[in-house]
Amino acid sequence: MFERQRPEAVVAPRLFAFNEPLADELRLDFSNVPLEQKADWFAGNQLPPGADPLAMAYAGHQFGHFVPQLGDGRALLLGEVADAQGRSFDIQLKGSGRTPFSRGGDGCAALGPVLREYLLSEAMHALGIPTTRALAAVTTGQPVQRDTLLPGAIVTRVARSHVRVGTFQYFAVRDDVEAIQTLIRYACQRLYPELLGHASPASALLKRVAEKQAELVAHWLAVGFIHGVMNTDNCAISGETIDYGPCAFLDEYDPAKVFSSIDRNGRYAYANQPHIAGWNLARFAETLLPVFSSNQEEAVEMANAILEAYPASFHRAWLGRMRTKLGLTDTAEQADKSDAELVQGFLDILHAETADFTVAFRTLSHAAADPSRLENLAGELNLKDFERFRDWLRRWQDRLQLQAGDGAQTRKRMLAANPAFIPRNHQIQRAITAAEQHQDFSIFEQLRTVLSRPFEEQEHFAEFQRPPEPEQRVLETFCGT
Repeated sequence: MFERQRPEAVVAPRLFAFNEPLADELRLDFSNVPLEQKADWFAGNQLPPGADPLAMAYAGHQFGHFVPQLGDGRALLLGEVADAQGRSFDIQLKGSGRTPFSRGGDGCAALGPVLREYLLSEAMHALGIPTTRALAAVTTGQPVQRDTLLPGAIVTRVARSHVRVGTFQYFAVRDDVEAIQTLIRYACQRLYPELLGHASPASALLKRVAEKQAELVAHWLAVGFIHGVMNTDNCAISGETIDYGPCAFLDEYDPAKVFSSIDRNGRYAYANQPHIAGWNLARFAETLLPVFSSNQEEAVEMANAILEAYPASFHRAWLGRMRTKLGLTDTAEQADKSDAELVQGFLDILHAETADFTVAFRTLSHAAADPSRLENLAGELNLKDFERFRDWLRRWQDRLQLQAGDGAQTRKRMLAANPAFIPRNHQIQRAITAAEQHQDFSIFEQLRTVLSRPFEEQEHFAEFQRPPEPEQRVLETFCGT
């Protein structure tokens, strides 16, 4: 399941980011550790006490094409730590050099992708979305060859587990049923201990992972997040967002939006993500069939019964998120269908008007308790079809009348669901360019600060809230490998 491997030493490690709150959560006390020592640990030049580094094996479908052996080609799992609740977390170096799974790659990471992963993963955490997190980041003092020479860096990633759908696929393609059973036990013990006593832990695990993926992708859509590379090796059993390669957030709302330079056919476009999550779950189910039953027909029937529940599970999760964004609460009188139509009506207006997704929901939130502002909202949002928007606004206000509470309570709910700040692509790129070209981490530090409180108004950081000007737009993102 893994190969033991030490990190490659780097020339001149320099720690430029350390996540003190996360370290405290993980009960890791670095207060008496000199800065140079921390840099050496997080660069892999020295191993912290208790570390036993290894590279994990896994396979995966990459853009629909199966690759039987992938694995950690530039990452090493140092070990595990437990938080105050006794939950285990993996500590992993990413960009720490070649491993037996590197497949000819250099195993390194450039500074830009490290900055992106640090900022995006911590922003997702602040938005309340399950995600891997960033504990630290170092520059290595040596270049990485991509299209050009770029400064090298290493990020330290924290996750509840790095087991993926691709981990199960690695052993399924080798007909190693014993390994699959081991993985099922491990996943239950590590992540879902309540499933251990289940009559069929495999089917219970598939059901739980399906629920987690439905909730995760619904949450992505609610904030305009596009993962960009939803391969099965990037689908975590824990339900965490993992791998921040070519990911990006929507500016103007477009359900067909793609940023990733390698997603040429839009497989992982914004609105296609729920379908792809279901596709990945089907691949997961295939690995579990021999454990479900020795009778192939019976095993497939068991798997399909669970998979068929996924679309409804996702729709419930998505509608719940979007209801909250519009300040709606569940009412017995209000059918799901009419609420879904109301949500879709607003999204259709945003699409037709190329309105900014985040700004539109945040502005609507502020206006919820102010009738005079609502009257002028179309102009504030720079919408051209006033009549269409007024009709939607009337239907939204009629719907709000069906629930308890006043405009102030609606506004409060909406402001807690609609962020003021997201990791804007052009701002992330500004931080990367400044760091790569001038060793200037000031924009990175500002983003770290502002993105840690995404639902608060931060007037002194207003520039990070605004959509990009036409010349600032980022049209493509890159995975960095």
